[in-house]
Amino acid sequence: CEILSSLPLQMSLYFNVYFFPFWWLVTVAILYLKYPDLSDYYKFILVTIMILVSLTELIRLYLGYVGNLLEKVPELAGFWLLTLLPQLPVILFLLFNEALKIHSLERAFHIIFAAFLCFQAAAAFLALRRMVNTLAARFRRTEFHRLEEQRAAPAAPGPAAGSPA
Repeated sequence: CEILSSLPLQMSLYFNVYFFPFWWLVTVAILYLKYPDLSDYYKFILVTIMILVSLTELIRLYLGYVGNLLEKVPELAGFWLLTLLPQLPVILFLLFNEALKIHSLERAFHIIFAAFLCFQAAAAFLALRRMVNTLAARFRRTEFHRLEEQRAAPAAPGPAAGSPA
């Protein structure tokens, strides 16, 4: 039985679990410092983004661990989608929107987080493709063997015709 888990993805997830709290603390601390200088709509956007990223990242990392280690395709697909859709665009928004008055420490942490997300998206895609192909081949082999057994099995003997009952 071949192991389908991706070691590079798992290592990236492991380091991301330890990096995320530091990213969160730095981002919240810098947000606290620059909050009075921001316009009202950027204040709302940044607070919403922090809540969204915090909740999504916890769910995303859990799905990544479960999907990769237990070789579960739906969980790994959920991880991949959460990486591509809310997380990556939000981090890129935080990284490249100059109206947010980005601090250099904040930029450094966002670059590291964006690198984690890009690498994890690519590694998860490759792991997903490998898992799906292997599981599909396993399914086809099982179905082939099942059909072969059904065809080879003799018909069940019934009551003999003309025998006394």
